Amino acid sequence: HMYRERAPYYKERIMKAQALRDSSMSGYMSSKKTLEVNPFHPIIASLVAKADADKEDRTVKDLVWLLYDTSLLTSGFSLDEPVVFASRIHRLISLGLSIDEDDAGEEKLD
Repeated sequence: HMYRERAPYYKERIMKAQALRDSSMSGYMSSKKTLEVNPFHPIIASLVAKADADKEDRTVKDLVWLLYDTSLLTSGFSLDEPVVFASRIHRLISLGLSIDEDDAGEEKLD
């Protein structure tokens, strides 16, 4: 059962490992990903309420992307832009620690 759930991951991983001569085929060969969301989950309900209150809230956007990225990772897929993922994590850590973004930018993490 576990293999069937992770089959798209393994298929995509094998395709990425093979040298594809035609770059237009890489989009076709990559797995289609579906994210199922429970609209009644407290996290989703809270994100919807916060997004309705402020459509430009960067924290809400970061949280939504983190939900998507972490679901990719837990399903065995790799991230296309791990640096962007890390930046979102760093912003949310700063927020959780009440560190101003301007102050956090003074010392870069390696």
